Amino acid sequence: MFHQYNLKNSRKSVGNKLINKEIQNYINANLHTDLHTLLLKKSPFPEVSMQEIVQQIKGKQTAQRKFPFLLKEGIIFPPQLNLEQSSSEKTAEYKSQILKGKKFIDLTSGFGIDAFYLSRNFEEVTLVEQNSELLDIVRNNWAALDRKAAFINQNLEDFLDRNQEHFNVIYLDPARRDQNKNKVFLLEDLSPDILQIKEKLLDKADQVVVKLSPLIDLKYLHSVVPEIFRIEIIAVKNDVKEVVIFLSNEEKKAITVNCINLESEESVFTFAFGAEESAHALYSEPEKFIYIPNNSILKAGVFNLISERFGLKKLHPNSHLYTSDQKIADFPGRVFEMEVIDSKQIKKKEQFNIIAKNYPLKPDEIKKKYGIKDGGKDYLIFTQSKKGKIILKSV
Repeated sequence: MFHQYNLKNSRKSVGNKLINKEIQNYINANLHTDLHTLLLKKSPFPEVSMQEIVQQIKGKQTAQRKFPFLLKEGIIFPPQLNLEQSSSEKTAEYKSQILKGKKFIDLTSGFGIDAFYLSRNFEEVTLVEQNSELLDIVRNNWAALDRKAAFINQNLEDFLDRNQEHFNVIYLDPARRDQNKNKVFLLEDLSPDILQIKEKLLDKADQVVVKLSPLIDLKYLHSVVPEIFRIEIIAVKNDVKEVVIFLSNEEKKAITVNCINLESEESVFTFAFGAEESAHALYSEPEKFIYIPNNSILKAGVFNLISERFGLKKLHPNSHLYTSDQKIADFPGRVFEMEVIDSKQIKKKEQFNIIAKNYPLKPDEIKKKYGIKDGGKDYLIFTQSKKGKIILKSV
C-alpha cells in the first residue's frame, strides 16, 4: 500500500515550526556564524533544537551556490547528505530543456531539484521517495513554490510492481554509495540496480533517463545497456558533474553523445558513439596556438576526433593537446597563444599558472623545482611532443 498526497495537504506533515518568521529571522541572522560554536548554545526556541537550526543554516549556505532559486520564504532544507546528492540548479535546468511530454515521474525524488525543473514541461508530475521525512520536506517546498505534483511515499521496486501507469519519461538518480557509505560506480552496484529493473522501466515509459557518476566509463555503459540512444556529459565551469543516459526500446541508428560545458560560451560538442574508432589525428610540434578541450570532451575520450573535426594537430598521442598556426575561434575549450621555451628561461619567483599534461612532474612539483609562484595572468604548460618533453609559455 502506498500513500499519495495532494498539495492541499502539503504542509501538514512538515512542522510549521521551522517556517515560523521569528525562527527564520534567527536562521538568517546566523548564516555566517561559526556552526560549531552555535551548536554549543541552547536554542532560543523551545520547539526547535539547535541541531535543526544549524541544519537549516547549512541548507541555505548550500543553496546560495547550488540552487539559489530556493532562497525564499517557506523553504525547508533536509540533512546535508541529501543536499550533497542533489543536482545543481544549473544541471537540472539544462536537462529540463531536453525533456517534455504529458506524464513524468521521478522514481528517486530525493530533494527534488531535478524533478522541479523537469516538471516544467509536463502536464502530470509524480515524485516517488521512500524516505517519508524527506518527501514531507519536498512536498512543503513545492507548495511554497506553487508547483503541483503527486507525492508517493514508497519503495520504487514496489511501485513498479504495483502500478500499471505508462509515462512519457521515467527519471532516476540512483544512490551511488554502498552500505558502508563507499562510492560505487558500476550500474549493478547502484541502488536501485539499473540492470535488474531496466526492462520494467522501459515497459512503463517511452524513455528512461538515468543520472550517473561523472566517473562512469562510456564503453562500459555501451556494453551493458544496449537500449541507450543518447548520452549527455554535463560539466559546469569545466568540472564534469554528471553523465546522463537516455534509454528506449525504439530501434536506433547510433548513440548521440553531447558534451556540454555550462556557464561558458562554448558550443555543445556532438558526435556519434564509436566515431573515435575511425577518426585519425595529425601530429605536429607546437605551432602558434595551443588548444585544451574542455573536460566534458576529455571525459568522452574522443581525442582523435577533435583533431579531425577542427583540423588541429596533436602534440603527442597521450598529451591531448592540439596546435595550429591559425586560431580556431569556436573551439570548445581553452586556447592559448604560446611559444616553446627552455627551462633556463624560467626565473625564480616568477608567477605563472601551471598546466602539466603527459609530463612526469605534477604542477606542485614543478612549482617547487623551479621556484615558481602560483597565479597571475601567464601560463606555463609542461608536456610532451613526439620529440620529447617541452615547456610552453603564453605570449
